[in-house]
Amino acid sequence: MGLIKAIAGSIGGTLRDQWLDLIKCDNMDMDTLMVKQTTKTGQISKGSRIIVAPGQVAVIYDSGSILDATAEEGVYTFDQSSSPSFFGGQFGPVFKEMWQRFTYGGTPAKEQAVFFFNIKEIMGNKFGTATPIMFQDWDHGSFNPANGRETPLTLYIRCYGKYTFRLDDMALFMRQYASVGNVVKKDALTEQMRSEVVAALQAVINAFGTKENQVRALELPSRTADMKKLMDENVFDSDIRARGVRLVSFLIESVSLDEQSQQKLNEFEAGANAAQARGSMLGTMRTAAGNEAGAGAGFMGIGMAGMGFGTAGNMMGGSMMPPEHPQYQTQVPNQPQGVPCPKCGTPITGKFCPNCGEPLPTPKAAKKCPKCGTETTGKFCPECGTPIPADEGPKKCPKCGTETTGKFCPECGTPIA
Repeated sequence: MGLIKAIAGSIGGTLRDQWLDLIKCDNMDMDTLMVKQTTKTGQISKGSRIIVAPGQVAVIYDSGSILDATAEEGVYTFDQSSSPSFFGGQFGPVFKEMWQRFTYGGTPAKEQAVFFFNIKEIMGNKFGTATPIMFQDWDHGSFNPANGRETPLTLYIRCYGKYTFRLDDMALFMRQYASVGNVVKKDALTEQMRSEVVAALQAVINAFGTKENQVRALELPSRTADMKKLMDENVFDSDIRARGVRLVSFLIESVSLDEQSQQKLNEFEAGANAAQARGSMLGTMRTAAGNEAGAGAGFMGIGMAGMGFGTAGNMMGGSMMPPEHPQYQTQVPNQPQGVPCPKCGTPITGKFCPNCGEPLPTPKAAKKCPKCGTETTGKFCPECGTPIPADEGPKKCPKCGTETTGKFCPECGTPIA
């Protein structure tokens, strides 16, 4: 049983009366992946004509098995006495496997149909990360002199974009997804594919966030070609391929950071600018120290500039150390000691602010980083950048008013929001 390609032009004229059935699929739009077509009797008579349009694959189905298939456009005659033709170029091996292995259990005893598959590239499918995904940004990393290792800046990003796909193996698609249904729309498939595309993207981003690649988070949209190549080489989209579908391309349109990651990046860049300015000033100071004629005047000018620079230097967690030069050391004024008043900024050396009477702020208790164990009083770990969880005080049960720090009320069992 097979397909015989009809002579060009024979679709019209006197041969029309000899056709018992004319089977075709005219509604194969971008949203339709598969359509089942048959006759009123459910049987395809010998000599019937089957029209295959561009971008379509026609598979002849008979009582749970595959008789023949073609991906070559044209008009075909169905002949039960002929051998399978397997016209179809790149799909030839797929068609032969379908013919030899493809069977369905529990199908009607006698049913014949033509399944038309859309093999065009299906475009305009959107994806996005519902929750931020972790990215190791080595370009904004830091060096830890204690252990001699470089540590990346951990960021959490959201990605949005589009992807395209194409049916690649009709046998797998029918076995794993479509079965012998009448129509399969792309919306039924893309809902599941969206999460699988994001999972594949996460695997690629993890591979990109290595010390060897050192790709910036906000540069990811410009690296989608490299990301698709890496995805294909490592088969990160194996779950999608298992249904006979292949990702053709995907495009990251935008990348955004969550609020904490943006703050960390801003603090890093501010600190880098301060370090650069400090290095420039130290170089100037060394030059002035070696100039015997103008050392005193040079250091006086630097001292005035240093007054405005102190804030930037403190952002890097250190203070400027002047060179060992007697004339310069006499120009450095004594800085007031104490804790800055949270209200007016005056240094507090006692229990109350001498300027406005504000009480001395209670120092924050140090917390341990949940990742590396470093103690800190800030919102982020100074060693690895991990966010430090805030203390949560006891909450009142909305039903009985009992205070608790757990997820359920110990008195009445009501869930605590």
